[in-house]
Amino acid sequence: MTTRRVARAGVALSTLGLLCALAASPALAQNSAGIYTCIDAKGRRLTSDRPIPECLDRQQDLRNKDGSVRARVMPSLTAEERAAQEEAQRAEMVRDAARRDALRHDRNLLNRYPDEPAHQRAREAALEPLKQALHGVEKRLAVLEVEQKALHEEAEFYKGKDLPRKLKVRFDDNKTSIEAQRTSASTHESELQRINARYDEELARLRKLWAGAAPGSLGPAPSTVLAR
Repeated sequence: MTTRRVARAGVALSTLGLLCALAASPALAQNSAGIYTCIDAKGRRLTSDRPIPECLDRQQDLRNKDGSVRARVMPSLTAEERAAQEEAQRAEMVRDAARRDALRHDRNLLNRYPDEPAHQRAREAALEPLKQALHGVEKRLAVLEVEQKALHEEAEFYKGKDLPRKLKVRFDDNKTSIEAQRTSASTHESELQRINARYDEELARLRKLWAGAAPGSLGPAPSTVLAR
């Protein structure tokens, strides 16, 4: 099949698709008589008693005999245009879900924290277990450091000699325990900072809500939520 025949076949199929769409439209089914008008890609105004192939990619007006517009026929979409339209619809669905999530999040915040003292009490309650755990780690670390000092003093008796195996084992155990406690302390400190930062972010949003901002109007809800 030649290129010209392929082009003609494509136009014929597009025209057939447009005619089917027009036939399915209740607004146009009432009276098939009318004049189609459009401005083609070259800027020419075209008219016809049937859908205009040159304007399948653009809007066509179906006019009554007196020139009034009876209906507007939207352009046929290419595969790429349909994909873009679907992507735009998906993006809008995501934005809509984010808006609903923000609205729900803000309403929950206001219900949970009617004022700043309530929010501060919640912060302190969330931090207290970690503070206690950190205090315990620091106490244990202090004991281990005293033990380490005693081991070094004992090792002075063996200066210039090999340490007894039992003393070496005690040194190794003490070192391992100190490292574990320091790692634990670092973990607790990081978690305290994370929780404080999260409550700070929450408080900034709440202050705007308490001042009268409409729930859901402050942008997306935070992506992370503190365990309650």
